[in-house]
Amino acid sequence: MNRTEEYIHYNQLFDIYGNLLNEREKEIFALFYEEDLSLQEIAKIRQVSKSAIGSAINTINKKLDTYEEKLGFLNIKASLEILINEIENEELQERMKKIIK
Repeated sequence: MNRTEEYIHYNQLFDIYGNLLNEREKEIFALFYEEDLSLQEIAKIRQVSKSAIGSAINTINKKLDTYEEKLGFLNIKASLEILINEIENEELQERMKKIIK
């Protein structure tokens, strides 16, 4: 998985499971994936080592992956999007898209 694919993947997982993370994890995730700050920049903000932030990012990603492995909501959403696109009624398509977002 390249960096762009990684960012997309973890942002999608965060959209679904982000509320299961603690506030510290949410903040680090946002700084790294949403604000695109480097590990060093985040370490300076949080007043910890760069390796501590790298470890935190790895832990957060593992948590998000575990949630998806156990619950599978991202896979369900992707499957539903495929089915929705096969529906010919555009009004029904739009209503269903709103439900899964």
